[in-house]
Amino acid sequence: MKKWQSKEEFKARVRTWAKKIDVNVRVISIRVMKNKWASFTVQSRLLIFNAELLKVDKKLGDYVIVHELLHFAVPNHGRLWKSLMRAHLGDYEGLEASLRKLRDSSIV
Repeated sequence: MKKWQSKEEFKARVRTWAKKIDVNVRVISIRVMKNKWASFTVQSRLLIFNAELLKVDKKLGDYVIVHELLHFAVPNHGRLWKSLMRAHLGDYEGLEASLRKLRDSSIV
């Protein structure tokens, strides 16, 4: 399992995915969050990620990053969003299930 070395490495990965997906992100923040892995605001182009993500496998971090970036263009979890998730990450459902298990085991 490969974990993130630093906040800077995680933020660099966000910028890499944002460029790939063609999303303009203005601010990337990492902080303690009680109930979410991440959140965003389209108007201010702000992405906030839970600091706990720095402790999980990079593949799970990629899932959260792509999940949030896609919401800039697709506000729901409908067919288009699912199709884009699959196009970028393949079996994203497996990653989603792994994150759910972590959340349920009180990591978030």
